[in-house]
Amino acid sequence: MTLVYILAFIAVAALLGFVTHDRWRVNLLLAVSALAVYALQPTLPVRGLDFYLPTVTLALAVLGWVLTTPREARSWKNNWPGAAILGGIVLALALTRYLGFSLPLTASRPPQTLTVLLLLAVAVMLGLLIARFTSPGKAALTAAFVFVLLFFAVLKVPALSLQVSLFLRTLNEQSLTTASPLDVRWLGFSYIAFRLLHTIRDRQSGRLPPVSLSEYVVYIIFFPALSAGPIDRIESFIGDLRRPPQRAAGDWGEAGKRLVMGLFKKFALADALAIVALNGANALQVRTAGWAWVMLYAYAFQLYFDFSGYTDIAIGIGRLLGFKLPENFNAPYLKPNLTQFWNNWHMTLTQWFRAYFFNPVTRALRSGKKPLPIPAIILITQVATMVLIGLWHGVTLNFVLWGLCHGLALFVHNRWSERTKARFAALSQNWQKTLNLGGALLTFHFIALTWVFFALPEPSVSFRFLQTLLGGA
Repeated sequence: MTLVYILAFIAVAALLGFVTHDRWRVNLLLAVSALAVYALQPTLPVRGLDFYLPTVTLALAVLGWVLTTPREARSWKNNWPGAAILGGIVLALALTRYLGFSLPLTASRPPQTLTVLLLLAVAVMLGLLIARFTSPGKAALTAAFVFVLLFFAVLKVPALSLQVSLFLRTLNEQSLTTASPLDVRWLGFSYIAFRLLHTIRDRQSGRLPPVSLSEYVVYIIFFPALSAGPIDRIESFIGDLRRPPQRAAGDWGEAGKRLVMGLFKKFALADALAIVALNGANALQVRTAGWAWVMLYAYAFQLYFDFSGYTDIAIGIGRLLGFKLPENFNAPYLKPNLTQFWNNWHMTLTQWFRAYFFNPVTRALRSGKKPLPIPAIILITQVATMVLIGLWHGVTLNFVLWGLCHGLALFVHNRWSERTKARFAALSQNWQKTLNLGGALLTFHFIALTWVFFALPEPSVSFRFLQTLLGGA
C-alpha cells in the first residue's frame, strides 16, 4: 500500500466517521471497501487479471454470505442495496475504459464491458441457484471450506500458480515464455481467506451472528485491514459496525498517535532498513560474518517495523471510523521466551490457528480411546501448527523448515518450562530479571536465525548464508 493510498484512506475514514445513520454508514463502508479492493490490486502481466481478481474477491464474499446465512435470512428486500452497490461498482469501473483518461481505481484498463456484463450475469445466476438450492448444512459448509483452501493452495504453490498463468495466457493469446507464478498476485487474499474460513467454521458450530449481506461483505473486505490485517472476529466487528461512532477527543488523539507511529515505522524505519536487509539477491554476495549479521539484523527489524507499521495504520484508520481493531504486536522481540514471542507477534494469526486448529486437534488427541501421552500431543500439535503457519506464507521447503524449527523449539521450551518453573519462581526478583534478559537475547537471536529460511528462496541458499553468519564461508 503506497503512501498516497494511505493518506487517501485516512481522509475518507475521517469523513465517514461523521456518518451515524446505520444504513448509510454500512453502505458507504461497503462502497469504499469494494473500490479499495480494485485500487490496491497491483498491475499484472496477464491481460485483464488485475480486474478479474478483485471481482472474484467480491463474488467470494457474496457467496460466503449466501452459504453461511439461513434461507429465511436471505431476504431480497433487506439485502438488495448491498447487491446493487457491488454490481454497480463492478459495472461502473468496467465503463471507465471509455474515459479519455485513467483513474487510480483500477490497476490497468478494464476488460471489454460486454465480457464483464456476461460474467456478472453468470455470477448472479450462480448466486441465485446456490441461494435457492442450498442451506448452511454440513455438506455445503464443508465444500465451501475446501473450496477456499483450494484457492489458497493455487496461490501459494508456485507450480500451481504457474499453471494458472499459462492457462490464462493461452486464453488471452499472450506469450507463454514469460509466464511466472507471480503473474497471479491476488491482493489481500490470505486475510480474506481467514475471514471466510472463520465465518464458515463459526456457522458450523452455531456461533455465527446473523448479519446482512452488506455487513458480511464489509467484514470480509474492510479496507483498512484488507492488505495486512489484523484478523478481527466477526462478532466484535459487527458490534462496532452497528454502533454509531462517537469520537471523543481521546479517540482522535489515539487515532493520530497510531497513524503517526505507523507511518514512521513503515516509511522511515522499514524502508530505510530494506536497503541493507537480507534478501534473495544479496544473500550470496556477502563474504564476511560481520556484514552477514548486519543484513540479518536489518531484515529482522525491517520485517517488524513494516508489519507492525501497517497494523498501526489499520488500527488508526479503524479508530477514525469508530472501530477498535485488535492489536497484532506487543514488543515481541523483548519477550524472554519463544512462547511469549508467539503470544505477542502477529497475535490475530496465532489466535486464529489456536482457535481453529491447535485447540480442536489437541482435544481430539486427548479424547480418543487411547489418548497419547501429553508430551507427544504437545509435540504433534505445536509442530503441525507452526508448519501450517509457515505454509500460509508460501508452500515451499524453506517455509516448512521455518515452521519445523519453531514448532520443535516451542516444544523444547514447553518441556523446559515445566521442569524449571518451580525453581524459577523461588529465585529472587533480581535473578529473575537477569534470566529474563538473557532469555530475551537468546530468543531474539533464535528468531533472527530462523528468519533466514523466511527471507531466502531455497534451503541451499539459506544454509550457505547461515554458514557465512557463523564464519564458515
